[in-house]
Amino acid sequence: MSKFRLDEVDHQILDMLIDNTRIPFTDIAKKLLISAGTVHVRVKKMEDAGIIQGSSLTLDYEKLGYSFIAYVGIFLQSTSQTKFVLERINEIPFVTVASVTTGKFNIFCKIRAKDTAHAKDVIFKIDDIDGVYRTETMISLDESINDKKRLMHTIFKEL
Repeated sequence: MSKFRLDEVDHQILDMLIDNTRIPFTDIAKKLLISAGTVHVRVKKMEDAGIIQGSSLTLDYEKLGYSFIAYVGIFLQSTSQTKFVLERINEIPFVTVASVTTGKFNIFCKIRAKDTAHAKDVIFKIDDIDGVYRTETMISLDESINDKKRLMHTIFKEL
């Protein structure tokens, strides 16, 4: 399949969708002086090309009672257990990110919890997974930067 090329109108559409995934196509069309049908067709083409993969919702976890963030580095007994351990981690809904890594840890996770007692329970669930040798936890004092939008805007400026 040939590489999908984005033009300036595609960039402008994406910029608006990055800032607000719920913006109506009619509002985008008005701002760009094109038809809503054109916006719809272009978004559909970007979805079909895999450039747009769904949309996301940003939640204020603190307001929902999940303000505690910790990072858990996982040491495995054997790297051959990586897939199995990831499948078990995926069953723990409070693990919001899990990455297979090089360096000190085999897997590195971000967890969200209500408080330290809840975080302890989540970490113990990870520790209890067959194949996990041990874990090392770092508590986040403040999530100072968590903004994928900045990266997306920068990428589109470079294209």
